[in-house]
Amino acid sequence: MVSLLENPLRIGLQQQGMSEPQIIVIFGASGDLTWRKLVPALYKLRREGRIAPETTIVGVARRDWSHDYFREQMRKGMEEIYGGVEPEELWSDFVKGLFYCSGNIDNPQSYQKLNTFLSELDRQRGTRGNRMFYLSVAPNFFPEAIKQLGTARMLDDSYKHRLVIEKPFGRDLASAKSLNAVVGKYCVEEQIYRIDHYLGKETVQNLLVFRFANTIFEPLWNRRYVDHVQITVAETVGVEDRAGYYESSGALRDMLQNHLMQLFCLTAMEAPNSMDADSIRTEKVKVLQATRLSDVHNLERSAIRGQYSSGWMKGKPVPGYREEPGVDINSTTPTYVATKFIVDNWRWQGVPFYLRTGKRMPKKVSEISIHFRDVPSRMFQSASQQINANILTMRIQPNEGISLHFDVKMPGAEFRTRSVDMDFSYGSFGIEAKSDAYDRLFLDCMMCDQTLFTRGDEVEAAWQIVTPALSVWDLPSNPSLIPKYEAGTWEPVEAELLINQDGRHWRRL
Repeated sequence: MVSLLENPLRIGLQQQGMSEPQIIVIFGASGDLTWRKLVPALYKLRREGRIAPETTIVGVARRDWSHDYFREQMRKGMEEIYGGVEPEELWSDFVKGLFYCSGNIDNPQSYQKLNTFLSELDRQRGTRGNRMFYLSVAPNFFPEAIKQLGTARMLDDSYKHRLVIEKPFGRDLASAKSLNAVVGKYCVEEQIYRIDHYLGKETVQNLLVFRFANTIFEPLWNRRYVDHVQITVAETVGVEDRAGYYESSGALRDMLQNHLMQLFCLTAMEAPNSMDADSIRTEKVKVLQATRLSDVHNLERSAIRGQYSSGWMKGKPVPGYREEPGVDINSTTPTYVATKFIVDNWRWQGVPFYLRTGKRMPKKVSEISIHFRDVPSRMFQSASQQINANILTMRIQPNEGISLHFDVKMPGAEFRTRSVDMDFSYGSFGIEAKSDAYDRLFLDCMMCDQTLFTRGDEVEAAWQIVTPALSVWDLPSNPSLIPKYEAGTWEPVEAELLINQDGRHWRRL
């Protein structure tokens, strides 16, 4: 592989925070993700001067669209999501780099046509052969698309050709290994960007800085001071129009195995030797390899699934999961999952990590909360209020920031205590911190920075942890045995018992 050091142009642009000119090929370009997230993210980068004006976007899908129609669809998306395309002059220049090429995933001739078109664009737009292939298609099409790209020799240059794969990467350990084998046949690991947009969130990235750049917290980040950790990703939405996909995945595959597992890794990992991509990803793999469900022989003590029933959201009635359009009336697909992980290493031995995610929750919220141990002394027994344990919370959404919960004495002659929060919000910087994360991930991929992308062995290690639950939950079962929780409530009773059995409680957010 060619070293980065051999390309002064790339180094110079990276030092300026700008990527080299390149062609971004989006497979599945007629889908919602392209106009809702991907093209807006790229336009944001262009508006900020982070990508070169020559950067070119080519949408690929089966529909027989023209270049102009594709551009019109992207503009409609920008107007619907962002209310416009300000400034108009920049958008007019940006769309000159938007193109469309119809084709079928499994048709070799489509790739020959695409390759010829990309070569023409290279000459016209000055993109120097740099190409990114973004697979925004259903996961079952990943192997075929990679095979066809590889066979068409479109992934041959390990320096200029990059492959971006949306989650989920596999649906279990076996399929993840199989997909890794396909990828490995046509690419080297340095070309692969397995994307998880949660890792583009500011607070998630800041967790590394918070832990390893502040000496006051890292000495407390271990079994001596931490009682347990809770990681929550709650959604207020139901299945919406994703029933076809969701019925075959469920909450564990859709959210826990990737999004929550990434949050877990960054919370539990050891300090990397440096901040380069491989050092960070190696530490993430190490902590995954040391992690297991707390009791694989009694699954109800370490993993709970649930499914939302009809209820109320914001004062309006909503249907249960099995009543949603496209959902099997006898579906056993979980819309809620809670797990208890144990990390068998020196730092975390005996400290449980509780992870939960679900749809139709009372609030949309994502956070990591570190619950510290109670004070060892009973000296405050006479206080009118009970002393509460300290909690450090990393809020990922909404209102990204960090909060420390601790007790103070209230003013006055009486000895009364009160819990207070010390807050930091990204809004306090006075600059735009909001992001859909795709802009950061796009830029990192274009600049060959793999820090926020998962490595092949990391994906397999994550699947290995949840395999005991999947092996049971994937078996045919009686629909009436799936725990229920009413839409607009936090979790099924069984999930409460999961954490209550240890004398702990879920945070009420």
